[in-house]
Amino acid sequence: MTAKDDIDLTPPEPVAEAAEKGLELRRKFDRGGTQVGVARARDLQNRRTLSERTIARMVSYFRRHEVDRRAANFGNDEDPSPGYIAWLLWGGDEGRAWAERMKDRLERA
Repeated sequence: MTAKDDIDLTPPEPVAEAAEKGLELRRKFDRGGTQVGVARARDLQNRRTLSERTIARMVSYFRRHEVDRRAANFGNDEDPSPGYIAWLLWGGDEGRAWAERMKDRLERA
């Protein structure tokens, strides 16, 4: 069994890249995400080690916003939906998968 302190909660590079893309799209199109999402994106982009609580918030965000994936222009970088931009701010698909893995590891530890 792994101790929680031994689990590296530093976002991997693909998560940082998705967050950076979200910040760029938000600047370019002036939409998508909240100040909380922007703050999360900055943490992810800079690969700051996150807390267990932040990992849980990420998992919760993605579960609540799964519906955003059905919106028009989700995934369209030329005219992105606000939900797509927000999704990227939280690390995108890579962020969702990583946060879920980390939450599972933390719960088992």
